[in-house]
Amino acid sequence: MPIDPETLVDGLLAGNTRSMARAITAIENRAPESFAMLRRLYAKTGGGRVIGVTGSPGVGKSTLVDRLAAAYRAEDRKLAIVAVDPSSPFTGGAILGDRIRMSALTSDPEVFI
Repeated sequence: MPIDPETLVDGLLAGNTRSMARAITAIENRAPESFAMLRRLYAKTGGGRVIGVTGSPGVGKSTLVDRLAAAYRAEDRKLAIVAVDPSSPFTGGAILGDRIRMSALTSDPEVFI
């Protein structure tokens, strides 16, 4: 089923998490409509912060991200967390299951993991 990029971007900008998830998937898969979405979304960018967290397994990356997210939510900010393992031998960038370790955040509608 083809994705209408305009409808998807409208939903994403309205805060619809399903639209956000579909847009991320389309962009990640380099679907033809993803370029139209990125062109439209680019004008809306620039107000967010990007924080990268890296380290060896078991050093507390998920705990740190969980605490950072809680601090941002205490300031009533919305946030998205993208957890990726760039060393995946299959894809070169597997989405991690860290949301399991961030269970307090998964029920917060203002946090997208």
